[in-house]
Amino acid sequence: MTDTALESLYAYPRGRTWVTANFVSSADGSVSVDGRSAGLGSPADKKIYLLGRELADVVLVGAGTVLAEGYRGARRATPLPIAVVTARGTLTPDLPLFTDTSVPPIVITTEAARMPPLRADVVIAGEEEVDLNVAVAELAARGLHRIDLEGGPRLFGTMVAEGLVDALNLTLAPVLAVGDASRIAHGPVVPPVDLALESVLREDDVLLLRYRRRDSG
Repeated sequence: MTDTALESLYAYPRGRTWVTANFVSSADGSVSVDGRSAGLGSPADKKIYLLGRELADVVLVGAGTVLAEGYRGARRATPLPIAVVTARGTLTPDLPLFTDTSVPPIVITTEAARMPPLRADVVIAGEEEVDLNVAVAELAARGLHRIDLEGGPRLFGTMVAEGLVDALNLTLAPVLAVGDASRIAHGPVVPPVDLALESVLREDDVLLLRYRRRDSG
């Protein structure tokens, strides 16, 4: 498939705010190897990961993933802000996210968080817990409607519980990663969310699955 066809397949719908989650999982459901999703990566997964960033207005990610994966500013021709969710204020100004970036990140946090001064657009979205509906609304208010949700599992699970995830791009890695790693979504118990399978691509033994929530417009 050509790059143009791939971009068309994975494009965001026009005229509305849309959250697409991007995850990689082992065949037995693990979200990481040795604590990092990179252990499940492949050239095909990296291509979809980078495409997700190329098509998005903003990357949304939890603070735990930022720390575990060593996040820094996104690299692309036009600036791409990283929006980080942290209820406790666990970010420090010396992180690459703040020191190695062309555009200041957006930090979505709470009134109770004890946050040091950061080179960031700080958004208060709740008293002790981040209200993710407010978080998405604040991003949309900034003109950031195409939201690329990159993790981690707790943020993804809570977003699903709040009905805020419209689509899922899931790379299925052809490995068994037995261990105590989390699944891709972890959070409150909610009724199952029905998904429609939009496309299946294969590169070697890697499957690239694209789902849409059935009740998304």
